[in-house]
Amino acid sequence: MTNHHILKLPLYAATLLAGICLGGCRSTPAATGPDLTGAWRGKVQFTTGAYAAVKDLEFLYQFNTGGTLLESSNYDAAPPVTPAYGVWRQIGARQFEARYEYYWTKPPAAFDEITKGGGWSPGGRGVLTQIITLSEDGNSFDSTIKYEVFDQSGKPADAASAANGQGIRLKF
Repeated sequence: MTNHHILKLPLYAATLLAGICLGGCRSTPAATGPDLTGAWRGKVQFTTGAYAAVKDLEFLYQFNTGGTLLESSNYDAAPPVTPAYGVWRQIGARQFEARYEYYWTKPPAAFDEITKGGGWSPGGRGVLTQIITLSEDGNSFDSTIKYEVFDQSGKPADAASAANGQGIRLKF
């Protein structure tokens, strides 16, 4: 072997190592096809828990580039609660995980508390974990949702609930 080839060995080794790490050292799957970025409207049906009786629950989602999201429902005003804020990530080909939280409120003990300046006080927070399977064309999804409720101290306030969801991408 000539000196010229010996000097190139470290370069070859570094190139090989870089190729292996770039191609095989990812902590999450490489993005393939369409993702969730954009605005969505969804229907949610709980199969267990207090919301199982609700048949017209809808969510609006905004999945942002970078992995944050905002969710609001058609029941955010009954009782008054905040929109949910969270994060999302890709976990497989057309598979995504979203986790988002909102604050829930306790109703006043009596109506006259509202007229005296009181009202809906903080009750705790709700946490939703959603596994989303995106359609091949990227314009709809099916999902499963786990819903957990915590009181002000962070202790579970109720048993976890389960739901199924479907969503469609909003577009012009």
